[in-house]
Amino acid sequence: MDKTDQAILYELQLDGRISNQELASKVNLSPSPCLRRVKQLEERGIIRGYTALVDNEKYGLPITVFVRVELVRHSAEVVKKFEQEVSAARNVLECFVMTGRADYLLKVVVKDLHDYEHFVRNTLQRMDNIASIDTSFAYGVVKHANALPNTL
Repeated sequence: MDKTDQAILYELQLDGRISNQELASKVNLSPSPCLRRVKQLEERGIIRGYTALVDNEKYGLPITVFVRVELVRHSAEVVKKFEQEVSAARNVLECFVMTGRADYLLKVVVKDLHDYEHFVRNTLQRMDNIASIDTSFAYGVVKHANALPNTL
């Protein structure tokens, strides 16, 4: 990947609906080579897809919760089952495997505290092999970036 590819990716991350003509102009290419590069980035899996960014609050899920989960055991079976169950949980937007005390960090969205309680009681606590659940509520956002930084 070169600087032009990174410039294309940056612009697409800022506006995934940008026309090829406008994208080509922003990255100093003619339209045909620009479109060819975008297609190559898609084929190589660097561009995984396109999506709409939705406002959580206006959607009705204004509360973001970070949940640290520690497992009782770490066998391949336990880990696989936990990861499958978390992947199926609709309120979990992201799940990271962590170093340190917690094994996983979940980013969860809910409509209110009652909804979070329901999520814990009916989703998390029903999963096997969870040793602990530690919760932090986000009460503000300082920065949320959609574009990866240029590295070249």
